[in-house]
Amino acid sequence: MADFQDGTTTKTAFRNLTEPIADPTTFNAIVQAVIVSNPFGCVSYMSAGETHAGVEKTKEAYTAKIVYQDTDAKVVGNISDRYVSLAGFNAGIAAILAAGSLNTAHGGTPARDSDSETYSVTLKCHDPNGELYYLHFSRDRLIIASYTDDAIRTKIETWADTETALA
Repeated sequence: MADFQDGTTTKTAFRNLTEPIADPTTFNAIVQAVIVSNPFGCVSYMSAGETHAGVEKTKEAYTAKIVYQDTDAKVVGNISDRYVSLAGFNAGIAAILAAGSLNTAHGGTPARDSDSETYSVTLKCHDPNGELYYLHFSRDRLIIASYTDDAIRTKIETWADTETALA
Protein backbone atom coordinates (compact mmCIF):
# COMPACT_ATOMS: atom_id res chain seq x y z
CA MET A 1 0.00 0.00 0.00
CA ALA A 2 1.31 3.47 -0.87
CA ASP A 3 2.15 5.97 1.86
CA PHE A 4 1.05 9.59 1.87
CA GLN A 5 3.79 12.05 1.03
CA ASP A 6 4.18 15.47 2.57
CA GLY A 7 2.81 18.20 0.33
CA THR A 8 3.02 21.93 0.44
CA THR A 9 2.60 23.34 3.91
CA THR A 10 0.14 26.20 4.03
CA LYS A 11 -0.37 28.53 6.93
CA THR A 12 -3.21 30.43 8.50
CA ALA A 13 -2.87 33.54 10.66
CA PHE A 14 -5.50 35.71 12.30
CA ARG A 15 -5.90 39.02 14.06
CA ASN A 16 -8.72 39.46 16.55
CA LEU A 17 -9.82 43.08 16.47
CA THR A 18 -9.93 44.97 19.76
CA GLU A 19 -13.32 46.44 18.77
CA PRO A 20 -15.75 45.09 16.17
CA ILE A 21 -15.93 47.15 12.99
CA ALA A 22 -18.59 49.75 13.76
CA ASP A 23 -21.01 49.32 10.87
CA PRO A 24 -21.44 47.72 7.44
CA THR A 25 -20.51 50.92 5.61
CA THR A 26 -17.11 51.12 7.33
CA PHE A 27 -16.61 47.39 6.80
CA ASN A 28 -17.41 47.65 3.10
CA ALA A 29 -15.13 50.68 2.69
CA ILE A 30 -12.15 48.72 4.08
CA VAL A 31 -12.81 45.75 1.77
CA GLN A 32 -13.36 47.95 -1.30
CA ALA A 33 -10.15 49.85 -0.57
CA VAL A 34 -8.20 46.57 -0.66
CA ILE A 35 -9.84 45.56 -3.95
CA VAL A 36 -9.33 48.95 -5.61
CA SER A 37 -5.95 50.07 -4.24
CA ASN A 38 -4.39 46.56 -3.98
CA PRO A 39 -2.03 47.46 -1.08
CA PHE A 40 -0.35 44.03 -1.21
CA GLY A 41 0.78 44.39 -4.83
CA CYS A 42 -1.19 41.37 -6.01
CA VAL A 43 -1.00 40.56 -9.72
CA SER A 44 -3.50 39.24 -12.26
CA TYR A 45 -3.20 35.63 -13.39
CA MET A 46 -4.66 33.10 -15.81
CA SER A 47 -6.61 30.05 -14.67
CA ALA A 48 -8.71 27.74 -16.84
CA GLY A 49 -8.36 30.15 -19.74
CA GLU A 50 -9.68 33.13 -17.78
CA THR A 51 -7.83 36.20 -16.60
CA HIS A 52 -8.37 36.95 -12.93
CA ALA A 53 -7.65 40.20 -11.11
CA GLY A 54 -4.91 40.14 -8.49
CA VAL A 55 -7.57 40.65 -5.79
CA GLU A 56 -11.07 39.19 -6.23
CA LYS A 57 -14.05 38.99 -3.91
CA THR A 58 -15.08 35.32 -3.70
CA LYS A 59 -17.70 35.38 -0.97
CA GLU A 60 -19.62 37.85 1.14
CA ALA A 61 -22.38 37.64 3.73
CA TYR A 62 -24.22 40.14 5.90
CA THR A 63 -26.55 39.07 8.70
CA ALA A 64 -29.15 41.51 9.98
CA LYS A 65 -30.56 41.19 13.49
CA ILE A 66 -33.92 42.70 14.35
CA VAL A 67 -35.62 42.53 17.75
CA TYR A 68 -39.28 43.24 18.47
CA GLN A 69 -40.11 45.01 21.70
CA ASP A 70 -43.42 45.49 23.46
CA THR A 71 -44.46 48.77 25.09
CA ASP A 72 -42.33 47.93 28.16
CA ALA A 73 -39.22 47.45 25.95
CA LYS A 74 -39.32 43.72 26.64
CA VAL A 75 -38.08 41.64 23.69
CA VAL A 76 -41.02 39.63 22.35
CA GLY A 77 -39.47 38.36 19.13
CA ASN A 78 -36.49 38.54 16.82
CA ILE A 79 -35.38 37.97 13.25
CA SER A 80 -32.00 37.03 11.86
CA ASP A 81 -31.78 37.45 8.08
CA ARG A 82 -28.75 36.77 5.86
CA TYR A 83 -27.84 38.54 2.60
CA VAL A 84 -25.11 38.01 -0.01
CA SER A 85 -24.49 41.72 -0.64
CA LEU A 86 -24.44 44.97 1.27
CA ALA A 87 -27.18 46.35 -1.01
CA GLY A 88 -29.39 43.35 -0.20
CA PHE A 89 -28.64 43.76 3.50
CA ASN A 90 -29.70 47.42 3.49
CA ALA A 91 -32.82 46.78 1.40
CA GLY A 92 -33.76 43.77 3.54
CA ILE A 93 -33.50 45.69 6.79
CA ALA A 94 -35.65 48.48 5.40
CA ALA A 95 -38.28 45.96 4.25
CA ILE A 96 -38.33 44.14 7.59
CA LEU A 97 -38.63 47.37 9.61
CA ALA A 98 -41.52 48.51 7.38
CA ALA A 99 -43.40 45.19 7.41
CA GLY A 100 -46.49 45.94 9.47
CA SER A 101 -47.65 42.32 9.35
CA LEU A 102 -44.40 41.19 10.99
CA ASN A 103 -44.81 43.80 13.71
CA THR A 104 -48.33 42.54 14.37
CA ALA A 105 -47.25 38.89 14.32
CA HIS A 106 -44.47 39.57 16.81
CA GLY A 107 -46.61 41.86 18.94
CA GLY A 108 -44.01 44.57 19.11
CA THR A 109 -42.05 47.32 17.46
CA PRO A 110 -38.98 46.37 15.40
CA ALA A 111 -35.51 47.73 16.16
CA ARG A 112 -32.13 46.82 14.74
CA ASP A 113 -29.79 44.96 17.03
CA SER A 114 -26.73 46.39 15.26
CA ASP A 115 -24.26 45.11 17.87
CA SER A 116 -25.25 41.51 17.04
CA GLU A 117 -25.08 41.89 13.25
CA THR A 118 -22.31 40.09 11.37
CA TYR A 119 -20.49 40.84 8.12
CA SER A 120 -17.89 38.79 6.26
CA VAL A 121 -16.03 38.93 2.97
CA THR A 122 -13.39 36.62 1.54
CA LEU A 123 -10.86 37.93 -0.98
CA LYS A 124 -8.72 35.70 -3.19
CA CYS A 125 -5.29 37.26 -3.71
CA HIS A 126 -2.49 36.35 -6.13
CA ASP A 127 0.91 37.32 -4.80
CA PRO A 128 3.68 38.28 -7.25
CA ASN A 129 5.54 35.14 -6.08
CA GLY A 130 2.77 33.03 -7.68
CA GLU A 131 0.95 32.06 -4.48
CA LEU A 132 -2.82 32.25 -4.18
CA TYR A 133 -4.03 33.00 -0.68
CA TYR A 134 -7.25 34.15 0.96
CA LEU A 135 -7.93 37.16 3.11
CA HIS A 136 -11.10 36.82 5.15
CA PHE A 137 -12.63 39.87 6.81
CA SER A 138 -15.27 39.59 9.49
CA ARG A 139 -16.57 42.19 11.85
CA ASP A 140 -14.18 41.18 14.62
CA ARG A 141 -11.37 39.24 12.92
CA LEU A 142 -9.03 39.26 9.94
CA ILE A 143 -7.72 35.88 8.69
CA ILE A 144 -4.99 35.12 6.15
CA ALA A 145 -5.32 31.55 4.87
CA SER A 146 -3.49 29.18 2.55
CA TYR A 147 -0.21 31.06 2.32
CA THR A 148 3.32 29.67 2.64
CA ASP A 149 5.58 32.72 2.28
CA ASP A 150 5.84 34.69 5.53
CA ALA A 151 6.41 37.85 3.47
CA ILE A 152 2.67 37.73 2.62
CA ARG A 153 1.75 37.83 6.29
CA THR A 154 4.22 40.67 6.86
CA LYS A 155 2.70 42.75 4.03
CA ILE A 156 -0.83 42.27 5.33
CA GLU A 157 0.15 42.88 8.93
CA THR A 158 1.96 46.10 7.98
CA TRP A 159 -1.10 47.29 6.04
CA ALA A 160 -3.53 46.30 8.83
CA ASP A 161 -1.46 48.28 11.33
CA THR A 162 -2.28 51.43 9.30
CA GLU A 163 -6.05 50.79 9.41
CA THR A 164 -7.56 52.18 12.61
CA ALA A 165 -10.60 49.89 12.40
CA LEU A 166 -8.33 46.81 12.25
CA ALA A 167 -6.42 47.50 15.48
